[in-house]
Amino acid sequence: MKRIAVVGGGLAGIAAALDGARGGAAVTVLEARGRLGGAAYSFTRDGLVVDNGQHVFLRCCTAYRELLEQIDATGLVTVQQRLSIPVVAPGGRVAWLRRSGLPAPLHLAGALARYRFLGARERLSLALAMRRLGSVDSDDPAADARSFGDWLAEHDQRAEAIDSMWELIGRPTLNLRAGDASLAQAAYVFQQGLLNDPSAGDVGYAHVPLGQIHDLAARRALSGQGVDVRLRRAATAIVPHDGGFRVDVNGCPSLNVDAVVLAVPHDRASRLLPPGAGVDLARLAQLGTSPIVNLHVVYDRHVMSYPFAAGVRSPVQWVFDRTQGAGLQRGQYLAVSLSAAEAELEMTVEDLRSRFLPALAELFPAAREAAVEHFFVTREHAATFRAAPGARALRPGSRTAIPGLVIAGAWTATGWPATMEGAVRSGRTAAREALAALAAAVPAGAASAAVIAA
Repeated sequence: MKRIAVVGGGLAGIAAALDGARGGAAVTVLEARGRLGGAAYSFTRDGLVVDNGQHVFLRCCTAYRELLEQIDATGLVTVQQRLSIPVVAPGGRVAWLRRSGLPAPLHLAGALARYRFLGARERLSLALAMRRLGSVDSDDPAADARSFGDWLAEHDQRAEAIDSMWELIGRPTLNLRAGDASLAQAAYVFQQGLLNDPSAGDVGYAHVPLGQIHDLAARRALSGQGVDVRLRRAATAIVPHDGGFRVDVNGCPSLNVDAVVLAVPHDRASRLLPPGAGVDLARLAQLGTSPIVNLHVVYDRHVMSYPFAAGVRSPVQWVFDRTQGAGLQRGQYLAVSLSAAEAELEMTVEDLRSRFLPALAELFPAAREAAVEHFFVTREHAATFRAAPGARALRPGSRTAIPGLVIAGAWTATGWPATMEGAVRSGRTAAREALAALAAAVPAGAASAAVIAA
């Protein structure tokens, strides 16, 4: 039986490991940390089980949803029957972004027509721009080279429309402001999530801590497929050796394998890729990173009546009720997610508290009388790569110049931005490539195999 080593136990590595094992491989997962799940994980703080940040998916995230089925975790998530997002402004004023049962793009016509935070002229201009964005070719290098913000300005989108609609959707998915993002990547997000299929944008989210899904459920599924999961085992080098590869592991014996899936963030991949892999490390470095900051607020009573909401005319971007999932017995726990958070990354906890608690009270008036029992901050300095103009051209495919060595991660050329969906798709693609390389290296009819190292 052939072996494949996949380095990384995040979503890309998990997906690659499952597919490799189903493809007949002997699979070993090496993960540097003491858990699986990569950038979407949980921890315990002040007696609460807390996610590092709020991660959502859409109905169009078919690969991630298939992964949930594979690890028997569909009962741990909720998917809206129909897109419905409360958008809240100071004073508690609410507008709803709801889709109808009409075919795309008419399914959003009613929501846009009634969107109270824009005037009639702006709503019409917004609808026209949405339609034109649907025709942008996201594979066109010229679109990738352009700024989304420049395109919006060219199509008569003013600051209020950008803040109240375009960045409401684009900022959390691209983790960039419109002016910093690639037009091609923004067009892909809106087309896949809102414009092509009426049900594509229905929102899904976990109602348990992410660790129960991406770590515990994933480990059970991997074990059921015969995958050898080794935690706290960091790969330090990948060396082509004797027709296969030697994977050096910190403080442990090396692994000798037939193929390797390298499923780690792009900065770590740069350090592990061996000479001759044919991946331009300078281009990988140009992908850069973009931060996400999450605020965790526990009130002594319920202050928000929605499972989640978006904020407009407010520093609050998105806020989620995590009370039940965190195991809180009294009061309410809200998680505030701040994307493209360069400014917030530099603020102290006290500065963030002073800025955001009054902002939450403006959105949810019940918070004015509530006591804050806990307030803490999680910061993901390098949460995602930067989907900036030109970034799509920098993202490598899964194959390298060394047969049997493939790469995976949301930063590879999946078409998607840095999302859970992109990560899973990359892992599945990498597993196919690794298994194909093994099949090509052995006589017809010989068994394929894969080992995944993290």
